[in-house]
Amino acid sequence: MAPSKKQPVYVLGVGMTKFIKPRGKVDYPELGFEAGVKAMLDAQINYDDVDQGVACYCYGDSTCGQRVFYQFGMTGIPVYNVNNNCSTGSTGLYMGRNMIAHGASDCVLVVGFEKMFPGSLQTFFQDRANPTSTTNLIMKETRGITKAPGAAQLFGNAGREHMEKYGSTLEDFAEIGRINHAHSKNNPYSQFQDEYTLDQIANSPMIHSPLTKLQCCPTSDGAAAAVLVSQSFLDARPHLRPQAIQIAGQCLATDTPQLFNRSAIELIGFSMSQLAAQTALAEAHTDPKDVRVCELHDCFSANEMVTIEALGLAPKGHAHDLIRAGAITYGPNTRVLINPSGGLISKGHPLGATGLAQCAELVWHMRGWANNRSVPDTRVALQHNLGLGGAVVVTVYKRADGSAATDVSSDEVGRVNRLGYNPAVVAKGFTREQVDRVRSRKARSEWALQDVGDKVEARF
Repeated sequence: MAPSKKQPVYVLGVGMTKFIKPRGKVDYPELGFEAGVKAMLDAQINYDDVDQGVACYCYGDSTCGQRVFYQFGMTGIPVYNVNNNCSTGSTGLYMGRNMIAHGASDCVLVVGFEKMFPGSLQTFFQDRANPTSTTNLIMKETRGITKAPGAAQLFGNAGREHMEKYGSTLEDFAEIGRINHAHSKNNPYSQFQDEYTLDQIANSPMIHSPLTKLQCCPTSDGAAAAVLVSQSFLDARPHLRPQAIQIAGQCLATDTPQLFNRSAIELIGFSMSQLAAQTALAEAHTDPKDVRVCELHDCFSANEMVTIEALGLAPKGHAHDLIRAGAITYGPNTRVLINPSGGLISKGHPLGATGLAQCAELVWHMRGWANNRSVPDTRVALQHNLGLGGAVVVTVYKRADGSAATDVSSDEVGRVNRLGYNPAVVAKGFTREQVDRVRSRKARSEWALQDVGDKVEARF
């Protein structure tokens, strides 16, 4: 059993690229470099301050992480390469937090990146057992197999079970898609920023009922990063305390035996999401009703429906009541704002980056920097990042003093972060001077930067 006493851990810096269609135009070293540079600029640190690095990706050869991190510096620190399916980014976040919470580090840089292939997710290794083959066998025996993409079948079947058991409708699932696309308009990093009517969502091509195309997340290229620090690291930099957001509770959970109880809802990880949420919220001494903003792993609208219940944001079987009441979007009935970023459905889903992009979004909210999509009286933010196979990470964020976030003007943000703009509402690149500011002063290599150096100013 792990020790119950943990040192406080704060997210001091975040950064991300715009998520883009996977067309091979930008390679992963450049994506990871951009996100890492932005996170260190945000944290106002130099790479020499970093004790350990965590690289998060699913598609790529071993040690892609070193390829990215060597661009920041070659200081000899440990760099870990993490792959935990779609929960990879937040698994790296979990690892970094544990390093600091148990005294192994004072400053950890976590970078998630992905260069994907167009189209639905595919299996690459045909000469060995698929890790989800036992899950797929349950699906075959209970619901059958169609020609739709495998993930759409798994999550779509969970949606069907919710309709059969609890009375949700096709329109309820379409409304989830409509809301997420509408939210993405205010996120400058979102892959898509188009708004659709409910009819357009419902009448887009059917993938696997109840899921239409506009209720399914796209594949994406992109990267995101976070700088995690200890209390002592933060105390040495008191001027940065207002932007440091505490990870008040966190849990990485894997599947329980319920996975194989022949329920389509359980087959997509309901019980492990429930376990992770209960554990993280308990550590944070927080109740689900206190959560005002949530970034939820909406790879498909059906997963958002069932996960609202797994997280305790609605009673089991009643998520659609919350949706129908307008309680998960902006308006007079808001109870918990879900996916202000646009979620995976509209923001995009580069697997290794998703968990860290969720982190960035919620950190911006808790700082008061997301002033174009904020939720009044937000004291608690909740993050859910799921990977079939399976793993899920649930993270609870609070301000260190427990106060509610209040909007900060973009002019003020640009002044305090020394960048001249608010990265929560404007997506920009960086200059050579800014790159020089964060790269190692004692152990840098221009050779490691050769594929990116000429593109720093050219792209932006």
